[in-house]
Amino acid sequence: MFSIAALVSATMTARFALALLLFCSAPIVAQTPPAPAAAGEPVKEELVKVALETGAGRIVIALDRGRAPLTTANFLRYVESGKYDGESIYRAMPYGDGGFIQGGITSDAAKLGKAVEHEPTTKTGLKHVAGAVSMAHLGPGTAQADFFILTTDIPALDASAGDQGFAVFGHVVEGLAVAKKILALPVSPTKGEGPLKGQMLDPALKILKAERLPD
Repeated sequence: MFSIAALVSATMTARFALALLLFCSAPIVAQTPPAPAAAGEPVKEELVKVALETGAGRIVIALDRGRAPLTTANFLRYVESGKYDGESIYRAMPYGDGGFIQGGITSDAAKLGKAVEHEPTTKTGLKHVAGAVSMAHLGPGTAQADFFILTTDIPALDASAGDQGFAVFGHVVEGLAVAKKILALPVSPTKGEGPLKGQMLDPALKILKAERLPD
């Protein structure tokens, strides 16, 4: 699951920049989305907190189970099974006055589960703003374990007419400064294929532990 680099001019370039090319062969699983809220009915906010202990510090994210239930459940399965432990944040993508950092499972394809059904921002109402946590993918319905954290607003990654964008499923509630510090870590001038060069952290930063916090 790897990506491209520019995210500079066109919306499509920005979205393709996030597409991952690592271990994307797992089958897409059919899942039944929750029934939409009735007209005028507010979407229930159900937040589940997860702490990512990294080599650069602690990041706590609140997963929005009310608005993005399928993506949240998918992420929690990796957290609660310990599959993120020992993995890494491996990419830092500058953009504007910030950018995003990207991490996930790169050590063993056997740790990857089935792909999760896509929950676009047009459905969830969530947006790619500073602190947002979103799933990386090669196309809607292919996301597995890799995720990215924004340190600045990148609205081009939201869904729009003719493009389903990426699935935001939470936001940072503690440690955004840590994410910004990771974004500024050294990158390799040679690692990464094609336009990924210059974005791969060298060395990659360990995710020491990912754990669900008490409700």
